[in-house]
Amino acid sequence: MPSPNPWEERYQSGDTHWDKGQPAPGLVEFLREHPELPRGSVAIPGCGYGHDVRAWAAHGFQATGFDIAPSAIGGANGHPANEGSAARFVLADFLNGSPPGPFDYVFEHTLFCAIQPAQRDAYVEALLRWLRPGGTYLAIHYILCDGEPPFPVDRAELWQRFRPHFHLIDQWIPRSYSNRVGRELMSWWRRK
Repeated sequence: MPSPNPWEERYQSGDTHWDKGQPAPGLVEFLREHPELPRGSVAIPGCGYGHDVRAWAAHGFQATGFDIAPSAIGGANGHPANEGSAARFVLADFLNGSPPGPFDYVFEHTLFCAIQPAQRDAYVEALLRWLRPGGTYLAIHYILCDGEPPFPVDRAELWQRFRPHFHLIDQWIPRSYSNRVGRELMSWWRRK
């Protein structure tokens, strides 16, 4: 019988090989290169231990991380880097839950790739619930991986799924962790 929460099991067992102990390099570079972004509320679904959430908060955004695994949220809340940070962490199911309100930004780092491909329509529907019209969706997706998860995605699928609801601002290969160089694609969209 499948586990009711396989992500919680992974955190409980210490199988968190995706956690690098720091924010995504592509996000760090993006925030540094775009100081003009209007400050506002940011939802970071699938936040894990919250490194990306703290990066947004350090740049003056009202950043809230969400995860389905209680141990991830516990680890994020207990992280020493939270001292003096405005980052918040909440246990929530991005795909099936109701957001606490529409956000100005949604950022995710390989969440779309971590879920089963059959859930990708539900992901787009969730994104439309969580992000206000005119809001910004910034994502880092795997384009080359083994599919165990994460599951790969290509530009054509991203275009097909997001273009009906979003305008693509830019898309590029981001700076990445050493084991992911050239394997990720960063997309910056604005909701219609």
